[in-house]
Amino acid sequence: MDAQEILRMVDVIHRDKNIPKETVFSAIESALLLAAKKSLGDDAQVTVRVDRQTGAISGTHNGVPFDPDEFCFRIGAHAAKQVILQKIREAERDVLYEEFQKRINQLVSGVVQRIESGTVLISLGNNVEAVLPRQEQIRGESYHPSDRIRAVVYDVRKEGMRVRVYLSRTRRQFVERLFEQEIPEVADGVIEIKRIEREPGSRTKVAVASTDPRVDCVGACVGVRGTRIKNITDELGGERIEIVRWSDDPQELIANALQPAEVEEVILCGMLGRAIALVREDQRSLAIGRNGQNVRLASKLSGWDIEIMTREELDARLDSAIAAFTSLPGVSEELAERLVAEGYFTYDDISVMEPSDLAQLAEQGEEEVQAIIEEAERRAAEGGMSPWRESARRSASSAAEAEVETDQAPLGKAEAEHLLGEVGESGSEGAPETSEGSTVDATAGGTL
Repeated sequence: MDAQEILRMVDVIHRDKNIPKETVFSAIESALLLAAKKSLGDDAQVTVRVDRQTGAISGTHNGVPFDPDEFCFRIGAHAAKQVILQKIREAERDVLYEEFQKRINQLVSGVVQRIESGTVLISLGNNVEAVLPRQEQIRGESYHPSDRIRAVVYDVRKEGMRVRVYLSRTRRQFVERLFEQEIPEVADGVIEIKRIEREPGSRTKVAVASTDPRVDCVGACVGVRGTRIKNITDELGGERIEIVRWSDDPQELIANALQPAEVEEVILCGMLGRAIALVREDQRSLAIGRNGQNVRLASKLSGWDIEIMTREELDARLDSAIAAFTSLPGVSEELAERLVAEGYFTYDDISVMEPSDLAQLAEQGEEEVQAIIEEAERRAAEGGMSPWRESARRSASSAAEAEVETDQAPLGKAEAEHLLGEVGESGSEGAPETSEGSTVDATAGGTL
């Protein structure tokens, strides 16, 4: 391997593989060093240097400079080339790995090569094979060889001499990237996506805000006659997308997030992170949604545990909760009213209270209120519940016989079971997460 051959090799690899020249020179030096030690012995003190300008090889053996021609002859050019090729493949893999590491959560496009046990293998070019696992595929979608597919990168791994890229079509970032691609105002930063919550293949809610008061964030995302949002919906296989107007006011945000249902009032219970959304009877099933989906996504989008009630239900709940709490030893009517004002309506709620929180409300010591918590825990364990909960359970059980054909239909079995879970477990869906999602109307939260 002469000097000119080395320089040509470095130049070709640099241009074809996009590998820095210094990386290639270092790989050659490492290969020559390994090959020399294999020939001269592992204990031999060998140094090797390749001149970056001329390609000339120089070095020492046990501190004595060697003759490059003799050195190359003794270690064998073929063995050196094999090691060099291996080092170059490793360097190429590392370059691809770093490239795709920078593209995590970014949109990529590729061609389906084959499907193995539900996992879709996709070619991204440059000898990179990507994987779309079954759990990252949108429910109901099917893929065939030669199909072009878009997805976001969520992981990159080195596997031997190859780089394996893992893709997803179910994550929130996929919807966000589609919005940036289809809606110029989002890409330019005029419209900001605040949060996205999604149930892939079914429904997505996207909370947006405008940094320019002259731009209607919801209307811009929907587009004329829904053209912009339709392109995103088509890419998601018909997934329903809802645009929610963002607000820093939790009450306004919750009302927007529950659309298309009309919310009369939102009451916040800060200590529990719970919100009560008051709706008319004819809006209740719409607010809850099929299988509780609307209130579930709204809870996650807003960061509040939302319960849907009519005003009559709330009044009955308050009266019954106060009556139940005052039956606890040491709980006055005044304390009972404070508890319900903070959203505590059941023995279960009190049983999980921190003594310090109850002591603050009761204006008593923690030792004194501990007895109240223990009694509430005992009654909850025995299945005790307030008269309101018994009434609500009977109401929900009766409503569970109704049929549901659309979100606008009367309260049906699935929605009633969801409501039954709310009154039985004192919460609509549990502690929600924060995140990101999609809609379709020129009005906040509207739906096409």
